[in-house]
Amino acid sequence: MAEAALDAVRRELREFPAAARELSVPLAVPYLDEPPTPLSFCRDWVCPNRPCIIRNALQHWPALEKWSLPYLRATVGSTEVSVAVTPDGYADAVRGDRFVMPAERHLPLSCVLDVLEGRAQHPGVLYVQKQCSNLPTELPQLLPDLEPHVPWASEALVHKDHYENLYCVVSGEKRFLLHPPSDRPLIPYELYTPATYQLTDEGTFEMVDEESAEKVPWIPLDPLAPDLARYPSYSQAQALHCTVQAGEMLYLPALWFHHVRQSHGCIAVNFWYDMDYDLKYSYFQLLDSLTKASGLA
Repeated sequence: MAEAALDAVRRELREFPAAARELSVPLAVPYLDEPPTPLSFCRDWVCPNRPCIIRNALQHWPALEKWSLPYLRATVGSTEVSVAVTPDGYADAVRGDRFVMPAERHLPLSCVLDVLEGRAQHPGVLYVQKQCSNLPTELPQLLPDLEPHVPWASEALVHKDHYENLYCVVSGEKRFLLHPPSDRPLIPYELYTPATYQLTDEGTFEMVDEESAEKVPWIPLDPLAPDLARYPSYSQAQALHCTVQAGEMLYLPALWFHHVRQSHGCIAVNFWYDMDYDLKYSYFQLLDSLTKASGLA
């Protein structure tokens, strides 16, 4: 009896993503031709937890015209910045039975630009990024080239934890693969020992375990080439694919799963807003708990 009940729960969980998708997930990420009002942004996108790409939202930013590599070299080339260094360009990623974070280096931005332009070499792949506010802390000279916040989003989201994301592409492009929170029963998680890359004097990479840290839950599959023999449920998931071009802004809602690739030398600025811990958070937590308890993923 208990096993039959558990099978019924698993069946309902497997069928739930398709029903949720039919009800509320678009077939493609919609475009808006201009920024929404605070009310329409909250009503049409934040509350229903739906992504969108907003055109003509950054046209007044000087950065859109100014942020070329020569400009960055002349303006902030001597400034030291945090640089994530990995052997293959994948930061915070699963490698074997480890969840590996990048090595971090502090280099003058001009050195990074030399590598990007092929003037110099550096072991591995360099990525100038920092999770929390590297522009104000490391590159304040660039702040006059963009808005300090997004006014219509701040008015809609100002009272909310850093999970609502406005992804603003200044140059190049970002390619996103997105899954709604309702796909959770189809997306596997495993626990991994956390580790960090260390760059040796010889220019090679070593993985060093974080001995005292707890294991990290992470998605083990590559959504671009999923191992469906090992994770068959993922075949039922339907990802949304979109490309965000220079001058466009993606609203990436809280709780959405995402995989990101970018063009060479792409520059983007993120604005993060607190998530509202409302019914959608409770519903996702319940879905996550039931998925784990039933052994689905």
